[in-house]
Amino acid sequence: MRARSKEIRNYMLKACRDKSVNVAADTAKQFGISRQAASRHLHVLESSGLVVSTGIKNTKRSVLVPLQTRSWKLTLAGLKEDVVWREHIAPLISDLSQNVRDLWHYGVTEMINNAIDHSDGVSLMIRFSRNAIDTEVTLVDDGEGIFHRIQRLTGLYDARESILELAKGKLTTDPQHHTGEGIFFTSRAFDRFVIISRNLHFSHQAEKDDWLIDSDTDLPGTGIYLRLSNDGQRTIKEIFDEYAEPDEHSFSKTRVPVKLARHEGENLVSRSQAKRLVSRFDKFKKVILDFEGVEEIGQAFADEIFRVFASTHPEVTLIYDNITPEITRMIERALPVK
Repeated sequence: MRARSKEIRNYMLKACRDKSVNVAADTAKQFGISRQAASRHLHVLESSGLVVSTGIKNTKRSVLVPLQTRSWKLTLAGLKEDVVWREHIAPLISDLSQNVRDLWHYGVTEMINNAIDHSDGVSLMIRFSRNAIDTEVTLVDDGEGIFHRIQRLTGLYDARESILELAKGKLTTDPQHHTGEGIFFTSRAFDRFVIISRNLHFSHQAEKDDWLIDSDTDLPGTGIYLRLSNDGQRTIKEIFDEYAEPDEHSFSKTRVPVKLARHEGENLVSRSQAKRLVSRFDKFKKVILDFEGVEEIGQAFADEIFRVFASTHPEVTLIYDNITPEITRMIERALPVK
């Protein structure tokens, strides 16, 4: 019975994290229990100070209560990411498992270092919040903005193309000092990873796909949001190993969400779109093209990737995933006849 109650309450906590309305009714349906029984579980969470609810009956909204919150405004000049970690963040998660602390150590220090070396900003605001199931860290600098900085320094036509390049990995505007791996692996390590900069919003969630949102606002600087379960099971080694070939330890494999090559309202039909997609694929031994969210592609787009690029870069293995029958036909047309 205890295990069952724990499962039900953990489900409720996750629903509350997402600011779910009518959590008790949703839980009752999920577990096949009465509404009254579900309400008793919710009351336990409220009495424990983990959840606060407002409204009544079908309009009742339940949200998680932050158990720890901290914030710091730091000057970027002379800042050292390891000192920030050791003095501010590490003490607040010292009771979590080693693998979770390792993920936080990696992600936080990488993102602070990016702000120090690349933002051209003056200050960095860090906000920490921990609740019953998750820990969240938000880092906001007042610099140029990551997507527009990448656009300017790499000569991209549109700042949105920066997101596609970041999603591939190994993108750096300072190759002498950085490998371009920090954002890529941090985005894969956390349950949720978000970058908001100027009018662009990029998010990656564990077990879900990358996506891009244009916003009407134009927020200065760069904001990065990290969220990780307090009892997560992933390890930093598993994250690195996922993008390395067997018996290798180098970053030799990547997974690219193809839909990021498509600007809003576009279909993927042209060779120029395909060339934008395959840019820097030659830095990897294996590239997995994830077509999730793409229903069809044009003949020229397919030909440029699966015949032209593939024939001129035989050292790069192209693998495709989540393809529709329409995309399959286009790829088959582009493949060389054997």
